[in-house]
Amino acid sequence: MNGSVDETSVVSSEGWTIIHIPEKPPVLPHLQATVDVLASAIEPKHANTIVRKLNHIATLEGLRHVKRIRKTCVDGGKSQLFVILCLASGNDGESNFVPEDVLELVNTYQLSTFTTKVCKHAASTKEEWEEQCKLWPTSFHPPTYNIDGITGFSEEDSSAVFNFMKLAVRMAKSGTSVVNAAVIVDPSTRQVVASSCDSVLSCYAPTENTSRESGSSNQAEGSTEVDATKLDKDPILMVKASNETKKSYKDVCCLHPWGWLERQSQVDPDTWHPLRHAAIVAIENSAARDRLLFPVSGQSPDFAQEDYKVFSPADSPLKRQKMNTHVKHDERMDHHRNGLQCDSTRPYLCTGYDIYFVWEPCIMCAMAIVHQRVRRVFYAFPNPNDGALGSVHRLQGERSLNHHYAVFRVLLPEEILESEAIATTCKID
Repeated sequence: MNGSVDETSVVSSEGWTIIHIPEKPPVLPHLQATVDVLASAIEPKHANTIVRKLNHIATLEGLRHVKRIRKTCVDGGKSQLFVILCLASGNDGESNFVPEDVLELVNTYQLSTFTTKVCKHAASTKEEWEEQCKLWPTSFHPPTYNIDGITGFSEEDSSAVFNFMKLAVRMAKSGTSVVNAAVIVDPSTRQVVASSCDSVLSCYAPTENTSRESGSSNQAEGSTEVDATKLDKDPILMVKASNETKKSYKDVCCLHPWGWLERQSQVDPDTWHPLRHAAIVAIENSAARDRLLFPVSGQSPDFAQEDYKVFSPADSPLKRQKMNTHVKHDERMDHHRNGLQCDSTRPYLCTGYDIYFVWEPCIMCAMAIVHQRVRRVFYAFPNPNDGALGSVHRLQGERSLNHHYAVFRVLLPEEILESEAIATTCKID
């Protein structure tokens, strides 16, 4: 590896690039929103007392990222302290409004007040934070998600990411047309758990392998073309993204989630389903795998075997979160509930897994992998019309959700695209 381009990018010697897509759209540092606050210089000996009182009588709601004290150096090596007293306007929008308790504090310590600006929102990048501190010091907490690989990948991890993305690209062109592909991977063993392509028109077709690569979509031929101008919203997603957004890619389900309406009357309703995007089918395959590897008593093994063939060996260690990992002895004795045996080692959904897409998923697919407790999401090409993870929406930053995953874009080197059949339609300038 050549090293990192910045805190959220990793570039390999072969030309692959991994870019972290943050929870919020990046903002040019000099364009960050600001608010006015009332501040004053204070004596260092009074700093602790004044700050304690201000934290009680004038909390900075919505500005928790802003530090209350600013320290500057003056001539002679001495330091000067400044403190934020309160917002410069009241709840009713009245300018120069100062609460009575703050006025009392000002008079008690004979403070000389002035108005200054601080940044309204917490920084999402180091560059934003450095610009914020030029106005007033703020705190910066890089995203961690409690996982490795947010601010950099080891050479071994990067190689695995590139190989799995290469597999997804091959799958996307494995049928008669270019579609989206999803590959679910257990990063602890670096093994493919399940995979699939868009299967809107092949939901009942027989599969020849666990990843169901033969499934392909023949979606609405008259779908609206992808609007490449929407990439202007996000400079991160514009990196090396040009020709792949100029085509309609009418068979990629996430690019045209409503395209099936135009084809509804032209196909046999028994041979298609509009919701069978690559992510949904891959999740089904993962569930079928779990049913086969972790059968419950009272269920025939043929139930899972009918629609799924094992891709990974049965003795492959699974390091995902387990269901009922701490089961008491007396609870182990009660193995049967409603005729089904409880298996305490059965994995819980796709917890801890990674998923790879060729195209950025739509809202439906992004929510499906939220429910599956996926750990990380990688995609190669943006989805300017309906992207849920960077291009249009940022589901990974929606605080109301009970699970969040990290999102990365993998920029493919041109020679990889040229070596695959997908090159003729997705070549990157």
